[in-house]
Amino acid sequence: MPELPEVEVVRRGLASWVAGRTVEDAQVLDPRSVRRHALGPEDFRGQLEGATVLDAVRRGKYLWLPLAGPADPPDAAPHTALLAHLGMSGQLLVEDPGQPLEKHLKVRLSLSEAPGMPGELRFVDQRIFGGLAVVPLVPTHDGGAGGRSESPRPLIPAEAAHIGRDPLDPLFDPAAFHASLRSRRTGIKRALLDQRLVSGIGNIYADEALWGARLHYARPTDTLRRSETARLVEAVRAVMERALAAGGTSFDSLYVNVNGASGYFSRSLDAYGRSGRPCRRCAAEGDVGVVVREPFMGRSSYRCTRCQPVPRNARW
Repeated sequence: MPELPEVEVVRRGLASWVAGRTVEDAQVLDPRSVRRHALGPEDFRGQLEGATVLDAVRRGKYLWLPLAGPADPPDAAPHTALLAHLGMSGQLLVEDPGQPLEKHLKVRLSLSEAPGMPGELRFVDQRIFGGLAVVPLVPTHDGGAGGRSESPRPLIPAEAAHIGRDPLDPLFDPAAFHASLRSRRTGIKRALLDQRLVSGIGNIYADEALWGARLHYARPTDTLRRSETARLVEAVRAVMERALAAGGTSFDSLYVNVNGASGYFSRSLDAYGRSGRPCRRCAAEGDVGVVVREPFMGRSSYRCTRCQPVPRNARW
């Protein structure tokens, strides 16, 4: 599933290629991909056609395009947005209209002409866990920008208002994050995956950040020292920045940028997917550590046997 770096890569592409353009036509090829739009496909089309995309915004793994209606004053704050759930396999691709239609194309938006830019935004989704919906925007709880964007506004889709800020958000508060961790009685990886506490971290980047911070995934959160939380936040930010620079993590053709290019951060992973292989850090330090794969919440966790030892009072 796409995580924060993958969604941010897509957001940047949309901000460059789609923002400022008007939706001239909207085709829903599979109603299942707009099932989150409560009033159905025809209302979805009606709300999009004639609307102008103002920006591309992301908080955590949530992605949305604020919209201005054809009758809205030029400086009016947007009231609605096109919210995209990428799910397991959703892709937002910018294509020329003459390009062959993708096998799993679900929604096709024709955009106003822009010099040198493709004319369509296509939503492709093989597994149909994702989808699009036009949703209302509401004020943020703290008055800050809704998420990462080119023109920050204190607005967020109601569907995303419950999630916490992500570690790359300028308004993310490490001190408040530490206090929240200390107040819980759970394992640190479970906490990292709780989008209400901190958004945008999925299974892959949680393992990579915990490896970077030398913390076992079952370390009780209420035992963390402030210095350990700071080290963890630094590790989360570092791994996500590296992933952004590499275009995200792709293991197959299901995650791509808006231009169809896959990310290649998977080549640089230190823990995830390296079961049975030597720990790079331990090897560099002249010690022997091996990465192991262990079951976790119906998925897997990867850690080093030496530099991420099982803690006392582990909370699995």
